[in-house]
Amino acid sequence: MNSRREAEPLVLGIETSCDETGIGIVRGTTLLADALASSVDEHARFGGVVPEVASRAHLEAMVPTMRRALSEAGVSLADVDAIAVTAGPGLAGALLVGVAAAKGYAVAADKPLYGVNHLAAHVAVDTLEHGPLPEPAIGLLVSGGHTSLLQVDDLTGDVTPLGATIDDAAGEAFDKVARLLGLPFPGGPPIDRAARDGAADAIGFPRGLTAAKDQAAHRYDFSFSGLKTAVARWVEARQQAGEPVPVADVAASFQESVADVLTAKAVAACRERGVSTLVIGGGVAANSRLRAVAERRCEAAGVTLRIPRPKLCTDNGSMVAALGSRLVSAGVAPSRLDLPADSALPVSVPSV
Repeated sequence: MNSRREAEPLVLGIETSCDETGIGIVRGTTLLADALASSVDEHARFGGVVPEVASRAHLEAMVPTMRRALSEAGVSLADVDAIAVTAGPGLAGALLVGVAAAKGYAVAADKPLYGVNHLAAHVAVDTLEHGPLPEPAIGLLVSGGHTSLLQVDDLTGDVTPLGATIDDAAGEAFDKVARLLGLPFPGGPPIDRAARDGAADAIGFPRGLTAAKDQAAHRYDFSFSGLKTAVARWVEARQQAGEPVPVADVAASFQESVADVLTAKAVAACRERGVSTLVIGGGVAANSRLRAVAERRCEAAGVTLRIPRPKLCTDNGSMVAALGSRLVSAGVAPSRLDLPADSALPVSVPSV
């Protein structure tokens, strides 16, 4: 048993696509270290992530976060078999910090370098909690910048986009609605907490791209801009009438609309494409209502649901290391040292 574990690749992953500097270390599918430094507090007063602030925060956090991860795993840089880094998509400046650091560490330690896709890594991280991923699987990725539905036939090289948001991502809608309700940034956790005291059916907010007329062109696509606008108008009408805004009911009803649309389309994709496993990842996957609705719908449809624990849903280095480990084990060739950072890297390209 121990000899087999030792034969599994020891991979270090670096994540800097947005506002969190993550360093993760895995051996095979075993998580050894997950160090994180977040600059979210520096962005809170702006109500959103400021790219220049995020890039500088990554520069300042990279070395101490790396040291913390190596110490937590009880290994040195010389011990790792490969270094993986998020090459895209994400904020261009933030990605450049991570890619440049990964190149430096790879050259200094003479280790192979793997540039990986941030979205594919959100799927791969589930292997650290639930073991090897059954393939094919449907992946639902929901975060501040992305809302995507994928078919994963091979996580190392065959990922097919089925649908995506055509405007606001789900996490972005959470942030904007939280601001309307006077809740702090980022909006996901505060809305989730506020919704516990509200009624999910108190307000009939719209479900974007679910009408019959949308099925042909946008069967698996998402839209949350109209929902955000509907919430804004509802709140404004209450305020103009001099009536108090029932924050808990608004939060619960908004959250229900998002969870309803996401899970309905994901489970429909599983049924219609004959896939029996659904993986949900990304920061919004930590939302309690999304998890509950997904569990109920998957059970009814005979679909196996896999969602990592909340800490692994948000951006972290462990997800990058997990995908890197899969690439190494599959014998995929390392990236070149002139690996670029690509802010628009398509999810159909799991590694660069």
